[in-house]
Amino acid sequence: MNQRLDLPLPLPPDARWTLPPQPITVDVLREKYLKGDERSESDLFERVARALASVEAPAQRAHFEALFKRNLEAGAIGAGRIMSAAGTDIQATLINCFVQPVGDCIQGQDEAGFPGIYEALREAAETMRRGGGVGYDFSRIRPRGAHVHGTASTASGPCSYINVFDQSCATVESAGARRGAQMGVLRIDHPDVLEFITAKRTPGRWNNFNVSVAVTDAFIDAVQRQQPWALVHPARPSAEWLARGAHQRADGQWVYQTVPAQELWDTVMRSAYDFAEPGILFTDQINRDNNLRAIEAITATNPCGEQPLPPYGCCDLGPVILTRFVRHPFDHGGMAAFDFEAFGQAVALQVRALDNVLDLTHWPLPAQQREAQAKRRIGVGFTGLGDALVMLGLRYDTADGRDMARRMAECMRDAAYGASVDLALEKGAFPLFNAEQYLADGGFASRLPTALKDRIRTHGLRNSHLLSIAPTGTVSLAFADNASNGIEPAFSWTYTRRKREADGSRSEYEVQDHAWRLYAALGGDPLALPPAFVSALEMPAHDHIAMMEAVQPYIDTAISKTVNVPADCPYEDFKNLYLEAWRAGLKGLATYRPNTILGAVLETTPAAAPAPAAPDTGAIDPMRSVIESRPKGALDAVAEKIEYWTHEGHKTLYVVVSFLPVPKADGSGTAERAIEFFMPVGQSGESQQWITSSMRLLSLAARGGFLERALSDMRKVAWDRGPVRHGHALKEDGTRVPLWHDSEVAAIAYAIQNILSLRAQRVRQGGLAPYPTALTGTVAPAGPALAPMVGKKCPECGARAVIRKDGCEYCTQCGHIGACG
Repeated sequence: MNQRLDLPLPLPPDARWTLPPQPITVDVLREKYLKGDERSESDLFERVARALASVEAPAQRAHFEALFKRNLEAGAIGAGRIMSAAGTDIQATLINCFVQPVGDCIQGQDEAGFPGIYEALREAAETMRRGGGVGYDFSRIRPRGAHVHGTASTASGPCSYINVFDQSCATVESAGARRGAQMGVLRIDHPDVLEFITAKRTPGRWNNFNVSVAVTDAFIDAVQRQQPWALVHPARPSAEWLARGAHQRADGQWVYQTVPAQELWDTVMRSAYDFAEPGILFTDQINRDNNLRAIEAITATNPCGEQPLPPYGCCDLGPVILTRFVRHPFDHGGMAAFDFEAFGQAVALQVRALDNVLDLTHWPLPAQQREAQAKRRIGVGFTGLGDALVMLGLRYDTADGRDMARRMAECMRDAAYGASVDLALEKGAFPLFNAEQYLADGGFASRLPTALKDRIRTHGLRNSHLLSIAPTGTVSLAFADNASNGIEPAFSWTYTRRKREADGSRSEYEVQDHAWRLYAALGGDPLALPPAFVSALEMPAHDHIAMMEAVQPYIDTAISKTVNVPADCPYEDFKNLYLEAWRAGLKGLATYRPNTILGAVLETTPAAAPAPAAPDTGAIDPMRSVIESRPKGALDAVAEKIEYWTHEGHKTLYVVVSFLPVPKADGSGTAERAIEFFMPVGQSGESQQWITSSMRLLSLAARGGFLERALSDMRKVAWDRGPVRHGHALKEDGTRVPLWHDSEVAAIAYAIQNILSLRAQRVRQGGLAPYPTALTGTVAPAGPALAPMVGKKCPECGARAVIRKDGCEYCTQCGHIGACG
């Protein structure tokens, strides 16, 4: 019996600390992961375990199926693609992301063997069609204004081609695939870097891309020394550029222009400060630390940044849920402790599972398969770090918390590399393994324990890279009881979700963070949390970076983490975060600072589709016929209070709407038609005059027969004074969340539409139905949920509260999760 069959079955979670599933887990599991006749998490685990074991020798499959299933139950899960598609007949990849090379030619291959732009576009489209996200380095494409010898013309530059890739991604999405996340990278010395840095300031440009600038040590040195910086490319400039001073250096590169390094850095930092992009990749550190730096150069990452990859490289990911290995959480029944032995066992078996994925998956492109088989990269990671520290009584933003995280990462590293040596003994080392190159001083592998390096030198290694900390998104919701995401601390402890059921009824439940939920279940007071409960926004940005600095030395690829920065963070402090990250030896940094620019400049509203024309029956609709003047005498009317909230606070407005009975078009009686709107006298405030004027215009529109169109137009009015909260929006799942509008005009128009709708409903019900209190737009207290932050506009609730969290767009008002990557 070989070594791997001697492994004991992984320990299941301690039943004493196991909670019944909360509704969010059941919902996400059913909507995202269960397939066919599957009804439970256990059914899903059986499918995945069977698939992972199917590539083992026939005599060993049943044994490894049992091993893999127990490891899944213990908390060693696959990334979303694995959990969703493994063991199904879906012709989709089990790999989350890839890097796609792009060469400096239109078709075929360029001089270095990189695929031409449109060949790369075709390959990327096929990859996204199969479910994979894609990262690209566009730096090889010659800059705008470079000479194109073959056509005696000038080049349009990489940014113009990124437009094409962006539209291709949108097309693939519209064809029915999941949205393909993309990362675009450009070197800091590319002549078009200024256009690249500022491109996403244009509303609607590159919506399907994250963008990052590849920054070198030489550039950081030039910034600190206040030196000039050359923007260069191998392609010969056009005559125009040459006339402006472009020249060739001794190394063969053409210098298009020279700029002050500090000014270029400030442009990058200002864009990150105001627009949350570009991110920064420290490519020298990425390549310095790379186990295979002797045979490959890395210039790009996957869309979330946790996997720096060579051309056609892939992300084969699987996190281990850290909270499952906390014994006696919150010192309940004993002293809280982390079970490093059980965690190491789970990591060791996870290595085998992910190695099997490389032989099981469908590959979109042959080149991706060749690259994977030659190096067998995988990415064991963890999730739930923030919650695990809370359960251990350790604050995320303290030295003790960071030391525990470091020990977890070190345990994961040693267990993973040891397991990969065992796999090399059983199945063979990865084909490009070279012990001297791999263990050479300076790289990641050179920092491994001496005994482990000796085993690698003697027996080889199955996988060139083994570790990656990625965002876990819905995987954490479905399989980790909403534990904190990846390396992140918890973002909020609870929020309320309201859901429409299949029978039309509505249910409501609270979504709870796992650690918060467990603390309450064990008898703790959720309104008096101990100090270890510290959320992401309650700590300085420096503490987020300090956690990455503690863990990164033990991760052979990288860490995906978004550092959320307060809106009032001074620019100089913000800018210094990136230099701090570079000094800490990090491989990249992404930040998000909520601000009004993101909420206004980057928002575009598509034009509404025209309503279909009503059929011409030859008769005049009495609800739309012109009424020349207001009829004399009293009219039936309703006075309603409208409450809303602006940047100035709570506001109250009373509006009176008068109705005129008119004959119905079918002659069956009369119907009410709104014909007059006004504000009662006595209301104060600087806005009274414009509201009064708006009411008069609405009255004219009502008597002219185009009231609906007038109200619709008012709903589109925007201003520059921030969003206005009034009423509620109903999400597709039945959740009822506060509704936000782009101006007071839009909010009042919405309120009037509600008045008219509810009036019509009341009439239909015989005049007996009272007006619902929701008409006023009053919002119930949200309990301990996080207050909304300023950001982009949410497509669900309209709040300008969409920020970047854990690699995804997240609405801090209603919890909507948008595009990830």
